[in-house]
Amino acid sequence: MRMAPVIPVLVIEDAAHAAPIAAALVAGGLPVLEVTLRTAAALDVIREMKRVPGAIVGAGTVLNPHALDDALEAGSEFIVSPGLTESLAKAAIAAGAPLLPGIANASDVMRGLDLGLDRFKFFPAEANGGIAALKAIAAPFGMARFCPTGGITQSSAANWLALDAVLCCGGSWLVGAGKDGAGPDLAAIEAAARSAAALAR
Repeated sequence: MRMAPVIPVLVIEDAAHAAPIAAALVAGGLPVLEVTLRTAAALDVIREMKRVPGAIVGAGTVLNPHALDDALEAGSEFIVSPGLTESLAKAAIAAGAPLLPGIANASDVMRGLDLGLDRFKFFPAEANGGIAALKAIAAPFGMARFCPTGGITQSSAANWLALDAVLCCGGSWLVGAGKDGAGPDLAAIEAAARSAAALAR
């Protein structure tokens, strides 16, 4: 969470595009990559991105211990979930896998703290009330730090990063889902990554 101000949130349909996209993001200054398990290719995408020098690749949209096992077997170095369940948290802790679970309110944070977690994804960030909501939720929890994700853009990210409780943002704007047969615009991806990496924290 401290390696770059933005963690790209990636939905990639074709594993053949994985390594070039990862290389463009790393070259642009964003080495930490979250590959969401929303496509049939996701686990292969993780394997391909792991081959890119400098890339730190994790799995997102991990919903249960079975998906956790699959993600770790594919080489994921960290785990991101849209929510927080006791079964997933305990499985991740037992596996020694860094976990960034999604939270939406103070009760979620308290449940995470009870499980020994203090790093959370505020999700979906804009739909859950935006910056004002996270400021209010974070206020009682000085030990907790957050990565807001969902609805954040290049133009709004700086406002989120200005919050003391925010270490980084999740960014889905850096790489589009793409269409079948259409290759990624690597120059545009690298340029977007450079702009995101330059954001102040």
